[in-house]
Amino acid sequence: MRARTLPLSRQRSGGGKPIARKALAIAAVVSLGTGLLAGCADDGGSDDDSSSSSEGKTKITLGLFGTMGFQEAGLYAEYEKLNPDIKIEQTVIERNENYYPALLNHLTTNSGLMDIQAIEVANIAEVVGTQADKFADMSKAEGVDKANWLEWKWEQATTKDGQTIGLGTDVGPMAICYRKDLFEKAGLPTDREEVGKLWAGDWNKFIEAGEKYKKGAGDDTFFMDSPGGLINAILSSEEKKFYDASGEVIYKTNPAVKGAFDLTAEAAEKGLVQSQTQFQPAWDTTIANSKFATVACPPWMLGTIKGKAKPDAAGKWDVAVAPKSGNWGGSFLGVPKSGKNVEEAQKLVAWLTAPEQQAKLFKVQGSFPSTPGAYDSPEVTGAKNEMTGDSPIGEIFSEAAKQIPVQVIGPKDQIIQQGLTDNGVILVTKGKSAKEAWETATKTIDNNLDK
Repeated sequence: MRARTLPLSRQRSGGGKPIARKALAIAAVVSLGTGLLAGCADDGGSDDDSSSSSEGKTKITLGLFGTMGFQEAGLYAEYEKLNPDIKIEQTVIERNENYYPALLNHLTTNSGLMDIQAIEVANIAEVVGTQADKFADMSKAEGVDKANWLEWKWEQATTKDGQTIGLGTDVGPMAICYRKDLFEKAGLPTDREEVGKLWAGDWNKFIEAGEKYKKGAGDDTFFMDSPGGLINAILSSEEKKFYDASGEVIYKTNPAVKGAFDLTAEAAEKGLVQSQTQFQPAWDTTIANSKFATVACPPWMLGTIKGKAKPDAAGKWDVAVAPKSGNWGGSFLGVPKSGKNVEEAQKLVAWLTAPEQQAKLFKVQGSFPSTPGAYDSPEVTGAKNEMTGDSPIGEIFSEAAKQIPVQVIGPKDQIIQQGLTDNGVILVTKGKSAKEAWETATKTIDNNLDK
């Protein structure tokens, strides 16, 4: 996404079948903590693979990426208090593009694995399809009830024969975050309902709104933060992207993909998007300096905005309905069978992903729960975000979640998405034609898919 949803990875592995997903209703109010992109530890693994701590306690180790928030929300400390014989330690790699290839190597060799391993949603299909035999079946773990999770979230981590390799943490229903002050300066409406009407139901209308913004705002700011953010938002709202239901790669022949690419290229040619790559230092600076007016915005993005913005930006942001609903982000926690403490690790995963803990995590970190049982909790219903004031963002995100399309996730989704953004639409902001950018992107993707 969580941003933990970070720049897309360049994993090199193969096999696996895509997983279909469907959205159920979500009702919540977002509260965001600090930005979600900072790493919590160094990129190396632990030198101590002992299953016991110096105090004689059972040590449970977690391998995570980004800021998943368990430690920040005090969940480890709470669990250790409830279970005095348990000691929890985490190792965090900041970027999933560095974390996932290492995880895949450890799974392939069945060595060097932590007791618990995080898996990003874009990688779950590949892990389910090629590495499921390395994981304990969480559907049979103590305290786990399938009914606690959104149906499509549970199915993403489940094999055809019913083995569930991980339990879901969060999801990322999409909206559009916008700067009210910049919209006002450009002569556009600032009321969230009126803003949503500008582009309701059609990403083409979003680009038209961008042209109106540019005409009124001039060249001091951009309508949207990045070409990668735009194409990702468009594709996240499509039922079919890069694979069909049989597992065949269709990104070059799927008109939805080419349409999203061309529309993003058009926005770039018209100067509506910055020449920036999301989650890089230069992009961070543009948030602080208020250099763009909109960003594709799952709940966790508000945490990123808060972490990067200057204090005077508080209350200047708002959230409007996206042209079409989509999902961006979400992860899972799995327990490798090779761990020294499989049963205790399963208990910890079940506890960390239970509705009560997801609600607490949401309050601190802004990770939107994948367990509907969390949505009526005080931590969720009473939460607010200082960047958007008293905006009913929970209502907006819940409505978006109800309309997330059933979507096929393929084993190489991240490779394809990465190629379309970093080797594709970004080039249009640097002077390349849409045709040249498409050719470069597809060549790069195909080469990486063959590895």
